[in-house]
Amino acid sequence: MERSPFTRFTQLSVRAVQLAGRIPLSLKVLGSFLHGKSGHEWESVLQKLERQQDKQKAEVASIGVGVSSDEKPDDENVNMPDGSDVKASEGIIWLPEEKSHVTRESMGIYELVCIPLWGKVSIIGNRSEMEDAVTALPHFLNIPITMLMGDHEGISPSLTHVPGHFFGVYDGHGGSQVAEYCRERIHFALAEEIEQIKEESCKSNTGEGRQVQWEKVFTSCFRRVDDEVAGKISSPGVGSSDRVLEAVTLETVGSTAVVALVCSSHIIVSNCGDSRAVLLRGKESMPLSVDHKPDRDDEYARIERAGGKVIQWESARVSDVLAMSRSIEMRIITTCYSLCKLLDLLECVSSASFSGDKYLEPFVIPDPEVMFMPRAREDECLILASDGLWDVMSNQEACDFARKRILAWHKKYGALPLAERGAGEDPACQAAGDYMSKLAIQKGSKDNISIVVVDLKAQRKFKTKT
Repeated sequence: MERSPFTRFTQLSVRAVQLAGRIPLSLKVLGSFLHGKSGHEWESVLQKLERQQDKQKAEVASIGVGVSSDEKPDDENVNMPDGSDVKASEGIIWLPEEKSHVTRESMGIYELVCIPLWGKVSIIGNRSEMEDAVTALPHFLNIPITMLMGDHEGISPSLTHVPGHFFGVYDGHGGSQVAEYCRERIHFALAEEIEQIKEESCKSNTGEGRQVQWEKVFTSCFRRVDDEVAGKISSPGVGSSDRVLEAVTLETVGSTAVVALVCSSHIIVSNCGDSRAVLLRGKESMPLSVDHKPDRDDEYARIERAGGKVIQWESARVSDVLAMSRSIEMRIITTCYSLCKLLDLLECVSSASFSGDKYLEPFVIPDPEVMFMPRAREDECLILASDGLWDVMSNQEACDFARKRILAWHKKYGALPLAERGAGEDPACQAAGDYMSKLAIQKGSKDNISIVVVDLKAQRKFKTKT
């Protein structure tokens, strides 16, 4: 029986990704509007890549996939570090138009064949109430390429956007309402902020400029959600919920927020509070966020400058109330206990101004810290988790456990069929999250535990055990 053209292209795509994992280079998409590459031409492309896979000069390969159109960029050269160049057409792989399921914007080869593999776990643990929330949204938005890299980096002018995958963990305190609102709203607010900043992105040509740009985007995003929860914005945007907003105004609640935007070239992490993001690169863990604790030197100084006090009571707390220095919408609890706290505060901070219910507002702020991290071949997995995990497990322990469980699952069951990837939670990542959550309870975690595991080496190839 003769193979269908699409089956052949799928097999060639898998071959390309397996090859890419062995080439010492950083894959970058170089175009999106070429038309009509045949299977024979695909074979030619792969053969050329196989011949140069051992050449250290190939730091950038012009490999991409996309849909066809009437536009066709020139067969431009890609400059290599040693001064040589490669023709754009020598490294571009295209699907036939009638079989393409991608949008007009370019999609990197990792996104086409190795759809992000992820798993998420959120359990009540040893708490009486569940206050955490998590979200995972593969292919959520298109990121302007100018927000990731500059024109000087060998990018084709036809490439305007790359797909971005959104993941988030929200740890509520005083109730679950704000965490639930963040789960439904923050990613939409982020997309809205990115739309607003597109024009400014063209002015930024350096890595430092893009770092500042992402800080601006996420700070505006988090402040906006904080204002919505506080009722300062009367007309919430897409993804907001009037029901949740109404409920929040009746409670004393807040939430941490650690979110990651993952694309083929970068990982951008934004954190507010003491949830955490950790990357496993090679065999070493790399924190992509730093917990916002009141006794952190810079946070302690900021709180003191704002007129607040950090008081040591079991742990460092802002004004003897909150054990973190940044949060989305912390409100006053209208109980006798909280009134006593207020009396203590008035003695400690006689000059402080407490407006309305948000008496912690000058000290506990919603502004996030942002990490703009280029991806590397050695990246194994990304973990986002609430402090229910991190209170009992180190960064390195969590990364080691996640990697071992992912590898063990694949060696036992083999990789998922290509057609099933990205359809939902990946069982290998899910197994890693389940294992870590159960282990955290065994280690004595007293909090809710929420974990998102993202496999960054989705092109692994394993043989199923027989």
